[in-house]
Amino acid sequence: MGDNSTIIWTRTDEAPALATLSFLPIVRAFTGAAGVDVEIADISLAARILAVFPDHLTEDQRVPDALAELGDLAKTPDANIIKLPNISASVPQLKATIAELQGDGFAVPDYPDEPSTDAEHDIRARYDKVKGSAVNPVLREGNSDRRAPGAVKKYAQKNPHSMGAWAPDSKTRVATMGADDFRSNEVSTTVETDGSLRIEHVAADGTVTVLRESVPVLAGEVVDATFMSTAALRSFLADQVAAARDEDLLFSLHMKATMMKVSDPIIFGHAVDVFFADVTTKHAAALEEAGVNLNNGFGNLLTAIESLPADTKAEILTDIDAVYAAGPGLAMVDSDRGITNLHVPSDVIIDASMPAMIRASGQMWNAEGNQQDTLAVIPDSSYADLYEAAVENHIANGAFNPSTMGTVPNVGLMAQKAEEYGSHDKTFEVAAGTVRVVADDGSTVFEHAVGDGDIWRMCQVKDAPIRDWVKLAVGRARATGWPAVFWLDETRAHDAQLIAKVNNYLADHDTEGLQIEIMNVGDAARFSLDRQRRGENTISVTGNVLRDYNTDLFPILELGTSAKMLSIVPLMQGGGLFETGAGGSAPKHVQQFEKENHLRWDSLGEFLALAVSLEHVAETAGNTAAKIVGDALDVATEKLLDTGKSPSRKVMELDNRGSHFYLAMYWAEALAAQTDDADLAARFAPIAGEMKAAESTIVAELNGAQGQPMDIGGYYSPDLALAEAAMRPSATLNAIIDAI
Repeated sequence: MGDNSTIIWTRTDEAPALATLSFLPIVRAFTGAAGVDVEIADISLAARILAVFPDHLTEDQRVPDALAELGDLAKTPDANIIKLPNISASVPQLKATIAELQGDGFAVPDYPDEPSTDAEHDIRARYDKVKGSAVNPVLREGNSDRRAPGAVKKYAQKNPHSMGAWAPDSKTRVATMGADDFRSNEVSTTVETDGSLRIEHVAADGTVTVLRESVPVLAGEVVDATFMSTAALRSFLADQVAAARDEDLLFSLHMKATMMKVSDPIIFGHAVDVFFADVTTKHAAALEEAGVNLNNGFGNLLTAIESLPADTKAEILTDIDAVYAAGPGLAMVDSDRGITNLHVPSDVIIDASMPAMIRASGQMWNAEGNQQDTLAVIPDSSYADLYEAAVENHIANGAFNPSTMGTVPNVGLMAQKAEEYGSHDKTFEVAAGTVRVVADDGSTVFEHAVGDGDIWRMCQVKDAPIRDWVKLAVGRARATGWPAVFWLDETRAHDAQLIAKVNNYLADHDTEGLQIEIMNVGDAARFSLDRQRRGENTISVTGNVLRDYNTDLFPILELGTSAKMLSIVPLMQGGGLFETGAGGSAPKHVQQFEKENHLRWDSLGEFLALAVSLEHVAETAGNTAAKIVGDALDVATEKLLDTGKSPSRKVMELDNRGSHFYLAMYWAEALAAQTDDADLAARFAPIAGEMKAAESTIVAELNGAQGQPMDIGGYYSPDLALAEAAMRPSATLNAIIDAI
């Protein structure tokens, strides 16, 4: 798979996958003129499920494990991967995909919630490889460089997006545990020699249960262990429910239940249980009979009780109404449909939900469909200071002005699965006793006394990614002249280990004349926000989780969306991974597409990623034509923004497909106008003329296809022929593109 003249384009899920069916034919037509091949790798949730169950499928149904193949490619100099947003599957999403595949004739097994046989444990283990943030750790063999491209930043300044006005007496605030959580219970060490660690649980009676037989470690690797007390969590949650009621605030929970696929769904379940305690306690037996799993959200309870006798169900619904009546108000994801903040864990991903709240006056929607001040509950205190600082800054100073505010790009530590808390097999819900980490020589590295139901977890960061992270940060500071701030807290165990390494590795670089700081999360956030308000720029240099949070919060405030960021991952072996932005809004886009055949997904991230991918081809393969085609794409993208040809939200107006047409026309015009390659100019001049002459016809065909329901044979596993026909409805445009 791949060579240095090949770009791998990932087929993922939802709106980005639909957009690919419209855009990829254009991409192949233009890049082919420069001798660049574009291949598809299907890493969608459906394809990932099929790949782990070949023994359940017929020969012609089996699919290659494209994700594993891409993971291998990412470790080579030839890698050039354009990675679109994919679903980080929650259990409800996983189950929905399984049901859809089964309906399509694929005999994949049901997901076993509580496996009891060896076969069920095997099935569960295979599904666990698929759910949560399964894709990114495999592909990210480099650290992250995310920034707003110049053209995008200029456009946002000239065309500022709406920002909700903040009242100086806003009661909105952030609540976090601060004690007996992951942040406060963390212990950390730097490993001195290669080896392995064993994780084991010791019960009160001395019984030892091995949780992980062997966790390989390398010399110089930073290893952490920590736990959250469930008793402390539930007490905290009960206090916040009472505080929200007393202060007339909406109660809202903000977590990362997809990336933290073991820990955060458990925490989410406790939140549902505590909020609806009058229901879950009184009806515990009936809910157990119905198979309710609160970790999958309050929506799971509502669905499950449909199977109960009518009188039992009616009594439960009456008691639910009583909980709502007694308050506090619960923040809503969809007021019209009654979807609350506690319905589905994947609906309230913190890096999308908190920036949206901050941008909207610090308020969320209540059950009546009105905005209201909110108590933002972020149980673990590791990174809550970021959002607390942002809320306080807005209360003190009002909303930001996108026309004048600065930018906060990010250099993120993520290579080789760095800091993948909760995403892997080192997180456990444990019984009372002791969890300890034991070295090869039998010595105890870490030890925690834990209670029933506590959540214990461990993470690792290898030394080579840390060195590379420091190098990338210094490089970006040198290239921009902006301050670079490492968001590290000397009072946190993990960060203290990283600070020692950062100070050591900074000495390997020429930092004269650069402003490079180390600050804790709260101070770094305040420093960056204050500079941003003055129109000044600051590089945030963070670990993996904060990378996720910062690359949504700051772009959403600056640009109105995080999907317009340029996301480059210089792979450590010399290849390149180019990510195309965030997919948090993708489900709503698909719902509109299915309802009225209008896809408002903006492929700007794909345009930006493709341009730098082509630049990478030019550098690694000595392909000057690829550089010219990539530069012309940048010209076309800037013109697309300036002429307002991005997708509209309204049906019968320009959507994703129309935006692709204009991008193609402007791209052809830019190639025709360039003077560095006469052959390319001569080839694309007539194409540009043909598109311009047919502009009104093409737009009429694209917009005219809208306005009626669209069935493409599935949500997670659509019929590709139906989907491609839906995404290429202009015969005129298709004829021009296919003839290139």
